[in-house]
Amino acid sequence: QLELAQSGGGLVQPGGSLRLSCTASGLIMDNLNIGWFRQVPGKQREAVSCMGRANEWAYYADSVKGRFSILRDSAKNMVYLDMNQLKPDDTAVYYCAAERLPSPMSTKFQTYDYWGQGTQVTVSS
Repeated sequence: QLELAQSGGGLVQPGGSLRLSCTASGLIMDNLNIGWFRQVPGKQREAVSCMGRANEWAYYADSVKGRFSILRDSAKNMVYLDMNQLKPDDTAVYYCAAERLPSPMSTKFQTYDYWGQGTQVTVSS
């Protein structure tokens, strides 16, 4: 069974940090493009950070550059999103995703095949 399972998230004050984790079952993450996306009500799902298979490339949305980091742990078959200096505008449901047929600099959610269940991140004082 192919599955991505997320953990992490929650409520954090502005300026705080969180780590999101994503575990893959039935998939070898090294062979796939991976990504973290987020969505707020009424808006399209957007790419926050993506990484090519074997870490060939990495993408960060302008709004998170210098604050977020995407990490792949090949031994554990897991992916992480480290989020620092969080802002209220980062409030959203976050999803991890994997693209079965990797293409360079793939950041459109429509091309990703496998999705985690989503986790709420709320940045508020």
